[in-house]
Amino acid sequence: MIRAGLRLRVVAGFAAGALALSATMALASYEIIRHSLLGERESTAVRAAMYDAAVVRAGLVTTTDPDLVALLRSLDTGENRRAVLHRSGEWFARNADAGTTDAVPAELQQQAQSGRAAVQRVRAGGAPALVVAVPISADTALYEVDSLAELDRTLRVLTIVLTAVAVSTALAGAGLGWYASRYVLRPLTRVAQAAQDIAAGTSDARLDPAQEPDLARLTTSFNHMVDELSARLERDRRFAADVSHELRSPLQTLSAAVSVLARRREHLDDRTATVAGLITDEVARFQRLVNDLLMLARSDQPAQRTPLDVAELARSVCHERGLPRDLVVTHGDTLWRVDRRRVAQMLGNLLDNAAAYGGGAVAVRLRFDEGHASIEVDDEGPGVSPEDKPVIFDRFVRGRPSGTRAASDGTGLGLALVAQHAAAHGGTAQVLDRPGGGARFRIDLPECAP
Repeated sequence: MIRAGLRLRVVAGFAAGALALSATMALASYEIIRHSLLGERESTAVRAAMYDAAVVRAGLVTTTDPDLVALLRSLDTGENRRAVLHRSGEWFARNADAGTTDAVPAELQQQAQSGRAAVQRVRAGGAPALVVAVPISADTALYEVDSLAELDRTLRVLTIVLTAVAVSTALAGAGLGWYASRYVLRPLTRVAQAAQDIAAGTSDARLDPAQEPDLARLTTSFNHMVDELSARLERDRRFAADVSHELRSPLQTLSAAVSVLARRREHLDDRTATVAGLITDEVARFQRLVNDLLMLARSDQPAQRTPLDVAELARSVCHERGLPRDLVVTHGDTLWRVDRRRVAQMLGNLLDNAAAYGGGAVAVRLRFDEGHASIEVDDEGPGVSPEDKPVIFDRFVRGRPSGTRAASDGTGLGLALVAQHAAAHGGTAQVLDRPGGGARFRIDLPECAP
């Protein structure tokens, strides 16, 4: 299950809270307004029915044979009210009965017959209506049906308005949540950016405690951690550089002595000559290791970028290793602004790695597009296993050779140097699966336009 991000949850929380609050307020407002309007309309209808009943009662008293239809027509009922009279089991209306008598509920008639005035809400002709029953005598009752269609339309409009207000409030809450989350997460974004810069090799990345006083403790702790980390890295780098430098002098003496021994191998017996050869190989490997350590200790220095024809440099590096110059394939401009020494070592290390572990390089591709450059070295070996890919650029990590040798004579620092040189250019190094088999080592170098 994918968990939503913090910003999305904050925005959703604000929106849900605003919607719940606005919906509650809208519902409460609707009920209050509805109750008030219906109550006022009911009171008005009852007063009008009582007045009309008094008029009918007076008309019935003044004559022994009243004209009930004419009496009903004398009532001022307006457009919304319809009056009917029930007398001695018969219904009388001012006009032809258009369903008015059917709208009078039987329960309301029973209450009127028992001498009690009553009010009941019904639906007449598909619209809400209010029926008022007013008893006039023992066998006579006046019923007035007051249409609530206009009030119903008003309540519908009110519902639409309150719904729109609730939705708008929810959207405003979401906007406020987005702004609040952006404001709250801004310091964390700066922390993440600083951590990313540090991981990329920028050791001077720091946070300003004055920007967020509420997070002063966090920024102070973060800066202290960066200071301690930088100091430790500097001590480790200086230690590696000092050790490598101190080892170079005795190694040179040892190498000179071993070279003398190697030149006299034909005068030695087979066993001694074999031992001398092993010593010579190990001293040479030890020298490469010391040189790589010294180079690695100095690799955190900024890249010295100058315009360079990288294609010509790549062909020269291939030629030095006995590889054909046409192994280099270019896509786009080959004049890049890079550090010549670092790029040469990256190419050399990748070619050496392909020879030792991938059966040899089969292609060197140089790509340049909109200022961003990339170097790809393909080999035809078994590739890199998924569990080795995350650590292939770590120090002292060596893969399984593609040949029949039991172990490689590499130092385990070649690919680490490649990653360090790429980082010095602000780029990255990665290993991919080559289509058709083998490995593809790719270096991305941004902002290389000359």
